[in-house]
Amino acid sequence: MDLGLKDRVYVVTGATRGLGNATARQLVADGAKVVVTGRDEKTVAEAAADLGPNAVGVAADNAEPAAADRLIAAARERFGRFDGVLISVGGPAPGFVADNTDEQWQSAFESVFLGAVRLARSAAAELGEGGVIAFVLSSSVYEPIAGLTISNGLRPGLAGFAKSLSDELGPRGIRVLGVLPGRISTDRMRQLDGLSPDPEATRAANEARIPLRRYGTPEEFGRTAAFLLSPAASYLTGIMVPVDGGALSGF
Repeated sequence: MDLGLKDRVYVVTGATRGLGNATARQLVADGAKVVVTGRDEKTVAEAAADLGPNAVGVAADNAEPAAADRLIAAARERFGRFDGVLISVGGPAPGFVADNTDEQWQSAFESVFLGAVRLARSAAAELGEGGVIAFVLSSSVYEPIAGLTISNGLRPGLAGFAKSLSDELGPRGIRVLGVLPGRISTDRMRQLDGLSPDPEATRAANEARIPLRRYGTPEEFGRTAAFLLSPAASYLTGIMVPVDGGALSGF
């Protein structure tokens, strides 16, 4: 299936590893060009070099107010156009209600929430018909995850923001949606499983609750996200798409 991605240009944040990197890799494989971002200049440069000539790296922190405009400008300067953005950031600090500090909440709000809002707002001002804004959120949008209180608080709010934005931008032909990873085998998931006394037993117990009986791979997530960003998904907007092996109990 031709997704129509050839020569389209996307900004992918949090793209040095994990889900953002997997999505950038799939976009490039299908003919798109990408601006990959992350906080560390060295890892950003390495990720871009690994993706080849159709990628450029720009070190940026989503929490910085000027980052959004700088990333979009980089897309236009390097590749001559801007077709969409995948807004992916690292997960906030784990913890239960009594554990998380005001500082952790504030830091997560600046990067996970407000940084995403700024980038989406800047993208909305620059995109034309056929453009797309996608958020990497979490299955916590629908079901809170024990021990991830900050994520449980912020991700549903971003989903509401994305839905509002999709209503506002729809008349201009711009799509907005969310991708909700469940348990995907990334460094982040290994970190979370590693918080338990027996990480292997924890993973086995988690897999037993997933209908497909396994964690997903970053590549499986990347293929889904690339499709949603592509013109092939041109009539999908305002939705949240779980990539979770059927783990969510709702429908």
